[in-house]
Amino acid sequence: MALSEKQINDIHLAAQAFLKIRRPDPELRDKLDIGYRIEKQSVLIFEIRPLWGNPKQKEEYPLAKTTYIMTRKKWKILWRRSDLKWHGYDPDLYVNSISDFFQVVDKDDYSCFFG
Repeated sequence: MALSEKQINDIHLAAQAFLKIRRPDPELRDKLDIGYRIEKQSVLIFEIRPLWGNPKQKEEYPLAKTTYIMTRKKWKILWRRSDLKWHGYDPDLYVNSISDFFQVVDKDDYSCFFG
């Protein structure tokens, strides 16, 4: 099931507030930036960096992901471990709202998202 228009609007609002805090200064964004994308029922946060061998080409590196679980009416938080697979973020596996997800990622108590 797809996200509702209200959920999509809430995602954009929460993401913009998060990016306002977390994005690097404009003069650094060609070397490091942060973005997000909605993919079906999930929201992905990623770093954007120049490709090592070709600095004119940009590469995305996933940092955090959340998926809306309709049966629970909650967002499940995932982080990408060194095995490059998504794992549940055990301290706060589920949150009630998309803004709660962005707050957990911003706080990053266990250094899972930003190292």
